Amino acid sequence: MVRLLGQLSHTPNGLLASIRNGHDRYYNKYINVKKGGIGGVAMLLVGYVALSYLWEYDHLKHDRWRKYH
Repeated sequence: MVRLLGQLSHTPNGLLASIRNGHDRYYNKYINVKKGGIGGVAMLLVGYVALSYLWEYDHLKHDRWRKYH
């Protein structure tokens, strides 16, 4: 924070430029995000498979004991 205050330009143009820079950083980080890709779909699929396995684990364990013992 101290470094940020030391770099601030106290002229009107400098203040406007820093506000514009902050707005651009916010917009690019939260509003203008890259859409698409396989990462989100893969994460959703892995989560679904893991939750399905956890929900059915007792049933699978019961079948395993019944089959081999």
